[in-house]
Amino acid sequence: MATGIPKKDKALSNGRVYLTYRGKATEEETPNTTVASFDKLHSDPSAKRLYFGDNLDVLRVLAVDSGVCGKIDLIYIDPPFATQSQFVSRKQSQAYDDTLSGAAFVEFLRKRLVLLHKLLSSKGSIYLHLDEKMVFEMKLIMDEIFGSENYRNIIVRKKCNPKNYTRKTYGNIADFILFYTKTDKYIWNKQTVPLSEEGKKEYQYIEEGTGRRFMKVPLHAPGTRNGETGKPWRGKMPPPGKHWQYTPRVLDEMDAKGEIFWSANGNPRRKVYLDEHPGVGIQDIWLEFRDAHNQNIKITGYPTEKNPELLRRIIAASSNPGR
Repeated sequence: MATGIPKKDKALSNGRVYLTYRGKATEEETPNTTVASFDKLHSDPSAKRLYFGDNLDVLRVLAVDSGVCGKIDLIYIDPPFATQSQFVSRKQSQAYDDTLSGAAFVEFLRKRLVLLHKLLSSKGSIYLHLDEKMVFEMKLIMDEIFGSENYRNIIVRKKCNPKNYTRKTYGNIADFILFYTKTDKYIWNKQTVPLSEEGKKEYQYIEEGTGRRFMKVPLHAPGTRNGETGKPWRGKMPPPGKHWQYTPRVLDEMDAKGEIFWSANGNPRRKVYLDEHPGVGIQDIWLEFRDAHNQNIKITGYPTEKNPELLRRIIAASSNPGR
């Protein structure tokens, strides 16, 4: 797989791309405080709140609440998906109508995103959960509101088991989560999974005396350097066009600790131990969080309930304990 070298040319950049459509309000028209009635069902001194009502009305009030506005570190929203359908619960009671589509849907959601942007703290993140019907339009809207420079990922989630489609198309088993931040200084707790058995096979060497498994990796990195890392170490220069990853002093310390493997021809390599592996970083395709109604687990009966483990991952990655 080819890897590109980042190169920004301002002369070739024509600025941001905007989505235009009939009925699009200006940003100044959105955060007004004219609201309808809604109920505050719960509130306590720890800032836990539960509201019942149109979320646009609630958001407009929160946007002028100094105790909340600009202090939210994490937002996850799972709005309607523009399915033009009516959803009922397992007991056949009405859950909600998802009848908006096209420009009406985009503007419905955009107004709320403008207010959510105001509510986020400078270290805050937002995750917008959608499917293929409107995710591309809303990507442009998110770029407009949050800035394309604050786009982090479009996460692909496997939502259900494979489908036996009768129509001429590929099975639709994925939806998407747009991940943006307020700034480039946001909360991020790296999430990992254990190394696979296949990955463990790369640690094929056994250290004498300790029995620890390790792999050998180069001690040099691409690029020439004029400082300490470009000088000889133990009489050896780094290969042409490269430099040592560490200064000679650090390399001496590593060697004294037995962390360097010397080949028969005197070529040094760094030992990377299996028992120190931090885990593999989570990627942007999530296969393990299928919706509850597609698994044999206890659910509430709400028709579009999301897997709680999905939310646990997002909360763990983009917020800190106690907040």
